[in-house]
Amino acid sequence: MIDKNLQIQDRLNRRIFLQRSAGGLGTLALASLLGQNRDIRGQGTNNSFQIPAKAKRIIYLFQSGAPSQMDLFDPKPQMEKRRGEDLPASIRMGQRLTTMTSGQAKFPIAPSIFKFKQQGKSGLWLSEILPHMSNVADEFCMIRSMNTEAINHDPAITFIQTGSQLAGRPSIGSWLSYGLGSENKDLPAYVVLTSFGSGRPDDQPLYDRLWSAGFLPSKHQGVKFRNKGDAVLYLSNPQGMDKEDRRSTLDRLAALNNQQFEKLGDPEIQTRIAQYEMAFRMQTSVPDLLDLSKESKKTLEMYGPDVHRAGSYAANCLLARRLAERNVRFVQLFHMGWDHHGGLPNAIRGQCRDTDQATAALITDLKQKGLLEDTLIVWGGEFGRTIYSQGSLTSTDYGRDHHPRCFTTLLAGAGIKKGTVIGETDDFCYNVTKDPVHVHDLNATILHLMGVEHERLTYRYQGRDFRLTDVHGNLVKQALS
Repeated sequence: MIDKNLQIQDRLNRRIFLQRSAGGLGTLALASLLGQNRDIRGQGTNNSFQIPAKAKRIIYLFQSGAPSQMDLFDPKPQMEKRRGEDLPASIRMGQRLTTMTSGQAKFPIAPSIFKFKQQGKSGLWLSEILPHMSNVADEFCMIRSMNTEAINHDPAITFIQTGSQLAGRPSIGSWLSYGLGSENKDLPAYVVLTSFGSGRPDDQPLYDRLWSAGFLPSKHQGVKFRNKGDAVLYLSNPQGMDKEDRRSTLDRLAALNNQQFEKLGDPEIQTRIAQYEMAFRMQTSVPDLLDLSKESKKTLEMYGPDVHRAGSYAANCLLARRLAERNVRFVQLFHMGWDHHGGLPNAIRGQCRDTDQATAALITDLKQKGLLEDTLIVWGGEFGRTIYSQGSLTSTDYGRDHHPRCFTTLLAGAGIKKGTVIGETDDFCYNVTKDPVHVHDLNATILHLMGVEHERLTYRYQGRDFRLTDVHGNLVKQALS
């Protein structure tokens, strides 16, 4: 067995490596379409990382750009009497300001202009600009004490997604695809959806590497559904080719690839075969998924008027529910536009109009269909916002800089303790004062709810065992039901 492995390695010479690389570039959009029918839970034979699961699937509503926590979830009414005052140096705890406002001479306190009210039986505080989410407040576990090390968007989003600020490691969805596989042979295990709304069209662009499989096998990377044209590239048959011709072509390609596999034993060749087969099946499954004609008028109205606009947050929330019905393991929505360095009051109203109704509708819809009990919902961004204004402060206008020390994330659904608030921040919403929850802690808890022990789901790469939470992460037990 050892000699055979050595022979295989010898055959993977530079020429073959370049051939494989070139082919991979041409089929990148299909690279992880096959996470189905995986007859294992991870790479080990003892399945030692598995624990009882509360959730079968995740819908991650990522709010790219960093929503302002004190304008949405963490009210600080006592700050009104200090409007315009300079943020006390003692609150910064001796730390140097290193973000975009580091050159400001003053840091004027900017209390939120929005009113807050306790909602539901649980009494969770939510802003007036979230009226629909307020109606489902009792479904949420609100973590006010989230914190991270990253201070800029790209490394912060990369950190949330992969457990590292440096690009190149697998995303959380890829880890779950690798560990748990897929329950649907006709759709990927990990689907990514993106949306713009009222935010600037160039605000916080997203890169495919954020849902990359990194050093995991390529079949586990997220598959992005596009907002225009074919939802997934290369699904349509070339001009002049019908379904029978496509089937015949794939059969001949599979025969050639199997011959190559017999010579080399390279598992990526089998991945290539499976990619083609998945793409063939998706020619039927994806159009059916996107066909909303069977959705009731009541359901469509619940998501709001934007549901009819392809690629909108509302349309993607409805699509996420339809993916959940089809047992897709991990669905991630990225909604851009939350980067409010100036003009925050009007801009955040727009973002809430984009997302509030559809978020509440998704939770209600899942609950009505009996899916919320085994679906985990995550709502949040990459970091928080400062209590002080970036630039000028008026009575009705302000902006906020990046703030990694505290922000808010919402959880709902499978295994979550409903109507709960975890953590506290100081009067200035600047530092965590109780029950801090780090990004690694959140990711450890997400994996736990999916039935994965985060310290044991590993992958050996370049001589080291890697995992999503690196060498960190503690369960947020207060969030668990």
